[in-house]
Amino acid sequence: MLAVSALGIVFGDIGTSPLYTLKTVLEATGAAASRAAILGSLSLILWTLIVIPSIKYVTLAMRIDNDGEGGILALLALLGNKNQKRRMIVLAGLFGAALIYGDGAITPAISVLSALEGLNMLWPDFAKFVVPLAAVILVLLFALQRQGTARIGGLFGPVMMLWFGAIAVLGVRGILLHPAVLLAVNPIYAVDYLVSGGWTAFAVLGAVFLCVTGAEALYADMGHFGRGPIRLAWIGLVLPSLVLSYAGQAALVLSGVSSNGNIFYELCPRVMLPVLVLLATIATIIASQSIITGAFSMTRQAIQLGWMPRLRITQTSEQGYGQIYIAPVNYLLMLATLGLTIGFQKSDNLAAAYGIAVSLTMLMTTVLLYIAMREIWRWNIVTAAVVAGGLFVVDAAFVSANMLKIVDGGYVPLVLAALVYGVMLIWHKGMETSLARIGEEGVAMDELLARLARVSRVPGTAVFLTRAAKNAPPVLLWYLKHSRALQARVFILTIVAEPVPRVADCERIIFEEIAPNFWRGRARFGFMERQDIPGLLARAHAQGCGIDLSDLTYFVGHGSIVRRHERDGLPGWFVALYGFLDRNSTHTPELLLLPPEKVAEIGREIAI
Repeated sequence: MLAVSALGIVFGDIGTSPLYTLKTVLEATGAAASRAAILGSLSLILWTLIVIPSIKYVTLAMRIDNDGEGGILALLALLGNKNQKRRMIVLAGLFGAALIYGDGAITPAISVLSALEGLNMLWPDFAKFVVPLAAVILVLLFALQRQGTARIGGLFGPVMMLWFGAIAVLGVRGILLHPAVLLAVNPIYAVDYLVSGGWTAFAVLGAVFLCVTGAEALYADMGHFGRGPIRLAWIGLVLPSLVLSYAGQAALVLSGVSSNGNIFYELCPRVMLPVLVLLATIATIIASQSIITGAFSMTRQAIQLGWMPRLRITQTSEQGYGQIYIAPVNYLLMLATLGLTIGFQKSDNLAAAYGIAVSLTMLMTTVLLYIAMREIWRWNIVTAAVVAGGLFVVDAAFVSANMLKIVDGGYVPLVLAALVYGVMLIWHKGMETSLARIGEEGVAMDELLARLARVSRVPGTAVFLTRAAKNAPPVLLWYLKHSRALQARVFILTIVAEPVPRVADCERIIFEEIAPNFWRGRARFGFMERQDIPGLLARAHAQGCGIDLSDLTYFVGHGSIVRRHERDGLPGWFVALYGFLDRNSTHTPELLLLPPEKVAEIGREIAI
């Protein structure tokens, strides 16, 4: 059942690639593709499906998990994202994550357009309605995200099972017309074509790569389903269906069918074409949904790891923690997708821009895999270099071929990725600098406790939230300075975001009473967890902490970012951008699920 469910979440993108991949490949081979070019291109597609998803992700990458979670950010956290000696590796991994947003905006556009273009074969005049209809479908898709997909998510798997079954049957129908197409299983055809095809064959590689867009999801969604169900679905249904579909399309071309139209739909009998178009449209909507959900999940990971501004995360289902909604991400993706749909008009045009970001992400993943082979599996340097080096050569070849697309639109996902990457770097550097500036004004806990002997105490419990691990919380010092009084019970809580998906409940919080009715605690959360502070304090109370939960106030510091005029201050443009991000990010109380009526925010200026 998990394997069936995975079909709707994990394999939507790669599963709808047959709609446009071979058509794009044949266009790249030239006006009249020869038999050698067709068999060579098909062989390249088949072996790309074997090397990248099957060997790289299913066989190798999925053996490396961060407490069950996969994906480039989880892998980066596992390898130590705070190790300064690996700064370049960390930056490369983060750029790989940012690139996913770039192609994530293209996937819904190219998928829905390619599905609707099948109607042109029945009604040629329908072509002028494809873009408006695609835009309407995409707007509705993004508008429904706020409601969540828990109610209809159970249908995704069975629908995609029907889709894979349909493309497999249609593929067999094509193969029966020209069985010699099965010769392409021999990799010699791929090698011969690359060697003899020259510059054209190299350009074809960029189109061939479209068959594995979405392969990263096999690894990224491992935490939702487990490696076993994903492997079962891939080997048992998805890979055979894709192979049959691509082989069937190539067989049609070898048998003399024109490749000028959409060769995928040529496999289908005319009487069944409307049904196939409807099924393809639903499948592409599911694929788009998976991309959007993945963007939400990756954004939450980046926020928890300190690489993205705090954004309001809405839980859309009590049953599934992965069912979340992040409004800014949703609407920015919608604007980018609609802009691409209207700007490029046809799936053929979008194919020219598609793949470059994904290929770069896969290259970054290979670099991280090499480090994991050496440090986690303890492989010797020769074995790791041979395996990772072979994958690196394949990835680098696809990246180089995709670079030819930059002028024809490949710059679009790169620009989108660069914007996301810039936000990541500015936010992380700004936050680090802000915390360092606050830390410069720290007061030792012993000194604070000595001061408290002269401070008036009032009834109630004060909870001061801080990132300071040793010194007194700045927010407590600010509060004492202005109020000259303090509650009878005080709990200082330091929140630590760990580079692991989840922290065991028994390790969630530790605390000690450092003075009468004065506690200091340390809470640990993984990057896949909600930071529920009220629930955490209830746990501490149950473990013997004497705080009064019925009369409790949370004190949170809120800093206004200004420029520091000393020589070690950051540039003005950087401070302005970080200040903008900070002002528009979600306030800490919302992120920590604090009840608004029990929160007191204390503001001050932070000069960076």
